[in-house]
Amino acid sequence: MARKHPMAQNPPGKPGSESSSKSSKGTGSKASKAITITTIGIVSLGIIAACAADDDYEEVGADCVDLSSRQPDGSYTIVDDDYCDETRYRGSHGAYGWYYGGTRAGVRVAKGTTVKPSDVTIVTRKGTVIQRGGFGGRGSSSS
Repeated sequence: MARKHPMAQNPPGKPGSESSSKSSKGTGSKASKAITITTIGIVSLGIIAACAADDDYEEVGADCVDLSSRQPDGSYTIVDDDYCDETRYRGSHGAYGWYYGGTRAGVRVAKGTTVKPSDVTIVTRKGTVIQRGGFGGRGSSSS
């Protein structure tokens, strides 16, 4: 009976051959590609989620007030928003300012603060956006 050559029984690249088991252990490029693709996918989802969350900031109302009109109950007299516009009333030297998150009662506002909150969207009663929530924002300097 004729014997078959050892390579004839298990040709290279076929399951069960020594050479196929060696090549599958090689560089592992399929595994590293899968990890890279998975990582890129996870990072992309994170970026998309962060961008979508941009509009989730709390909105706080603001009223322009006469800062010299503070009453013992902590309330201030509300004035027109134009008085708090720094470009029009630079000469007021702090006589008017924004009052954030207060409760209006007639021409007065109370239970808020004159300290500008961060990471919130601030909107006047007229609907003008003073500050957008999130990182960064508009800054101004005066000389």
